[in-house]
Amino acid sequence: MAYESLTVNRALGEYLISVSLREHEILKELREETDRRAGYAMQITPEQGQLMALLVRLMGAKRCIEVGTFTGYSALCVALALPQDGRLICCDVNPDTTAIAQRFWRKAGVDAKIELRLAPAKDTLAALLEAGAEASFDFAFIDADKPAYDLYYEACLKLLRPRGLIVIDNVLWSGAVADPGRRDPSTTALKRLNRKLHTDERVDLSMLPLGDGVTLALKR
Repeated sequence: MAYESLTVNRALGEYLISVSLREHEILKELREETDRRAGYAMQITPEQGQLMALLVRLMGAKRCIEVGTFTGYSALCVALALPQDGRLICCDVNPDTTAIAQRFWRKAGVDAKIELRLAPAKDTLAALLEAGAEASFDFAFIDADKPAYDLYYEACLKLLRPRGLIVIDNVLWSGAVADPGRRDPSTTALKRLNRKLHTDERVDLSMLPLGDGVTLALKR
């Protein structure tokens, strides 16, 4: 089966954003500050953040978790979409980039909704499960070290309630996942997870060519 899709060039991409993107003023400010930093490409695209916010609202999500926070753009998208009693746990290990995140969360007035846990995500996820949080979350976002993606996926799947949603970033990895010659640890891990998800009957699945590739996995 041949795959064909509309090619989004710069002009069409700018048009798409001009008629669809509704970026909160503080989100834009955070994105522009992050763009001036080393490693800025780790930030999700604004249209991806808008999709995540829409999904959170659509689900009526109240309990969310994020694996990989960086400067906090994705977390801010989610927190702005949560109701006042909604809560988001953010897992990260970098105090410098997350300090930027916390500054903007406070500026947006959503810092009370967000709990930042500075520790290896595998430890935070394990601690949540040990504390009895299994099947208690509505939404999870995974955007961290790629070799550990499968571990994060399995832990988040346990933490999610039935009909809870996992969003996984970077699943196309700038096209490297389609290159049989790419065998570095990150690409290999993503290839394996993509193949696994394709046949994982625990979830309903959709992979989107948005940003660097986004997978939506809805727990059955």
